[in-house]
Amino acid sequence: MLLGCIGDDFAGSSDLGNTLTKAGMRVTQYVGVPDAPAMPEVEAGIVALKSRSIPVEEAVRLSLEALAWLRAQGCTQFLFKYCSTFDSTPEGNIGPVAEALADALGARQVLVCPAFPAAGRSIYQGHLFVADHLLSESGMQNHPLTPMTDPDIRRWLGLQIKGSVGHIPAPVVM
Repeated sequence: MLLGCIGDDFAGSSDLGNTLTKAGMRVTQYVGVPDAPAMPEVEAGIVALKSRSIPVEEAVRLSLEALAWLRAQGCTQFLFKYCSTFDSTPEGNIGPVAEALADALGARQVLVCPAFPAAGRSIYQGHLFVADHLLSESGMQNHPLTPMTDPDIRRWLGLQIKGSVGHIPAPVVM
């Protein structure tokens, strides 16, 4: 397996799988952390979790389990697929999971880019847009579980990460 992906929900993981398949990769999406090895022909494995709206500690634990499984399949490239509207709370789960994955991989810097042009998501000067509206003016500010009231992904992520030694030193938001 060349590419290991960890998705924080099933729908976004499926979108990623579709995108990779259209690009010519042999992709398999797994629901939850598998308990058996991947087939040898799989080039990209996507472990779809339901980790966006569960307690932070559980989201981190499941994501690290997914990472361990992907590493056991021989992956050396990893992608954390989170929602393209970056919906989370000021406490997480996107930042804490990204930070834990970065720590586990020994990454000194992490690229955070929730843009997905095919779905109308773009970033400009750190601000997330849905079509031509700021995220906070797109309807997502009224989301019942994770209202997105701040379109500045740098500021939102800054609330979620520790940023201390051994953690993401500063998110690079594209």
